[in-house]
Amino acid sequence: MEVWGVQYSGRQDRHAEPAHVAMDDLVEALLPEVRTVIDRPYALFGHSMGAAVAYELALRLTAERDPTPRRLFASGRRAPSCPRAEDVHRRSDDGLLAHVAALGGIRPELLAEPDVRAMVLPALRGDYTLIETYRAVPGQALGCPVTALIGDRDPLVSRDEARAWERHTMAGFELEVFAGTHFFLNDHTPALAHIVADRLIAPRGARRVP
Repeated sequence: MEVWGVQYSGRQDRHAEPAHVAMDDLVEALLPEVRTVIDRPYALFGHSMGAAVAYELALRLTAERDPTPRRLFASGRRAPSCPRAEDVHRRSDDGLLAHVAALGGIRPELLAEPDVRAMVLPALRGDYTLIETYRAVPGQALGCPVTALIGDRDPLVSRDEARAWERHTMAGFELEVFAGTHFFLNDHTPALAHIVADRLIAPRGARRVP
């Protein structure tokens, strides 16, 4: 298997580009890039906002008669049918960074550095604007299985909200729960890699829902 990562605008070597603030615009930008590597069997893996992006990307690819992914791995994100009223993107810079620090995504000492703050704030605010204003079109479902993965202490997604991904597929669903918070995947990389490899090497539909 090959792993291809998506580099959003506003980050790393693309830091000078404005971050996307609307789901449709981001998916539109991703389509031509993704199409260069889906001439073979593929799956989509997204964490947090990336899970919603992967879901919308899969819907768009299917609608436009591109190859369907073999599976969607939706990590650290509640189902699209479970929106919450959130306002992190409207908070002050300090408020937004405090929220991110509390989730464990960036070490607090780094966020105290002016250069780091200046570098990460535009992309973070763009991400939160995008995901907090995103609303899925009701009634849509994927033609591939969905594996939802969450941490058992994630404040951003409950088990019920993760189980609701089952509504968004016609081809089987499973939920895998790990010890940890929102960034549980940092502590469970080997186990996650095993799950991904297992599901793709020996494809199957629904397995279990804890």
